[in-house]
Amino acid sequence: MKLAIICTEKLPAPSIKGGAIQMMIDGVTPYLSKVYELTIFSVSDPELPDHEEVNGVRYIRFPREEYRLHVANELMCHQFDVIHVCNRPKNVLLYKHSSPGSKIVLSLHNDMFSIKKLSEAEGEEVVEVVSAITTVSNYIKETVIKRFPKAEYKIRVVYSGVDLSSYPLRKSKEWQQIRSNFRKRYNLEDKKVILFVGRLSKTKGPHLLIQAMQALEKKHDNLVLLIVGGKWFSDDGMNSYVRSLYKLAQLLKEKVIFTKYIPAELIHEAFISGDVFVCSSQWNEPLARVHYEAMAAGIPLITTNRGGNAEVILDNFNGLIIDDYSNPSAFAKSIHYVLKEPEICGWICHNGRKFIEVNFTFKHVADRLIAVYEKAIL
Repeated sequence: MKLAIICTEKLPAPSIKGGAIQMMIDGVTPYLSKVYELTIFSVSDPELPDHEEVNGVRYIRFPREEYRLHVANELMCHQFDVIHVCNRPKNVLLYKHSSPGSKIVLSLHNDMFSIKKLSEAEGEEVVEVVSAITTVSNYIKETVIKRFPKAEYKIRVVYSGVDLSSYPLRKSKEWQQIRSNFRKRYNLEDKKVILFVGRLSKTKGPHLLIQAMQALEKKHDNLVLLIVGGKWFSDDGMNSYVRSLYKLAQLLKEKVIFTKYIPAELIHEAFISGDVFVCSSQWNEPLARVHYEAMAAGIPLITTNRGGNAEVILDNFNGLIIDDYSNPSAFAKSIHYVLKEPEICGWICHNGRKFIEVNFTFKHVADRLIAVYEKAIL
């Protein structure tokens, strides 16, 4: 069977500039390419050729400008059995017109069926045309069904996952070595590390963690907040919000460290270096992949009850869930609880890792996608 996966126009594949969609595609590609003749379309990048074949997988890349039209024209030159469109329902009708014999599978990583993105007529036609829709969380599934009830029978939740080969078991020699090396790099050897990983935007809430640190540093010696991420994925530029973070952090001096962007292939090192990971999202997050990474790394996880974030967390079992998500004191309270209770912390770490092993490796993701593709062509 011939399978095409069409990335969005935002970032290239493989995930040399980051991106949850691109990282998921990277993760499932080794498994899908064993079953299908796989072609991946993505936006072009100066670091990558426009056409290449890697481990039997064909990559075709086009400029960001009129990307969807380039892809549509290329589809006319092939005969794909299934075309997997990532996060762009608005492009589905165009791609179906270019390749009418193909089955279309649409994956949703955000609320792309909102009234701001699709008209009623467009949404109904997309639902009619696609053979299947996958969503990264039940929360995203419900946003679609609420507006387009007829979509329900076509939707399957396919949670994301991680590559456990990058995450050795906690306390193994390899885990200890990765942790030690990363900590030396940022002078963290004797520190307790609160970890934030994500884009530096107000919706992600890193300012709340800096505010929480003002209370926490009085209760814990050698405490550091490590903020990993840039303004926009691999872009480490400045804007007014990023400046406000640096200004707020000045009050705590060396207790807040900004690493800026860390490439996807190295991000596991940051997770393994932490003592507690906090997802401080303020918006209705679809379900951030950082949850899977923190659990795989074997560190305790604290998240906000926003969007789909809490769907993979059982409170006080494999993580902690904060309902009072806009209150710095709520973050301080949860972080303090994890740091002062090592036995409970160990329990949460153990359960989180097992949760990933049983449910959320990229092998699991690939198997679920294969089931969707096979049903689509029946």
